[in-house]
Amino acid sequence: MKNLLIVIAVVVVLALMGGCSYNGMVKSDENVKGKWGEVQTQYQRRSDLIPNLVSTVKGEANFEKGTLTEVTNARARATSIQVDPTKLTPEAIQQYQQAQGQLSTALGRLLVASENYPNLRANDAFRNLQVQLEGTENRIGVARRDFNEAVQAYNSKVRTFPANITAKMFGFAEKGYFQSEAGSEKAPSVNFDTDSKTDTTKK
Repeated sequence: MKNLLIVIAVVVVLALMGGCSYNGMVKSDENVKGKWGEVQTQYQRRSDLIPNLVSTVKGEANFEKGTLTEVTNARARATSIQVDPTKLTPEAIQQYQQAQGQLSTALGRLLVASENYPNLRANDAFRNLQVQLEGTENRIGVARRDFNEAVQAYNSKVRTFPANITAKMFGFAEKGYFQSEAGSEKAPSVNFDTDSKTDTTKK
């Protein structure tokens, strides 16, 4: 009888721990999804600015057509990649980050090239768009950092015993991080100072 009570007590304790772990993982998972939504919002904000930027730059008759084409194509590739918030795998995040990084690089080249066109630099519309892009890049950096922190908290939950048992039972898998990149995530300013402080790398 005593042994039976011990077994029952152990089962009850494990059930309570499992329930708490499950609820905690659900909350953490929802937090990650929310942070991912903010990442997408900020990248979309940048994408929405690009057509106006390209249109403004086209007004400079001699501006490099190849640079404009590169930006347009990079934007198309970046917007074609959508990540299901329920499947934020390392591979999916890497693919998304790579496409967005290519767009950042193309934008950077465009803004550097604009230095050779005094009339364009003096254009109020162009300068306003540049300021908006710089602000958006800063927001992207913050959103990525917040997302990485949320993922780190979630991954810690699903890997820690005994929560990892509950995680396997209910399909809570580890999620991917944004990784620090050497030069591909620079804010699109004319000076192009490297700004990697807003990213939190996977530890």
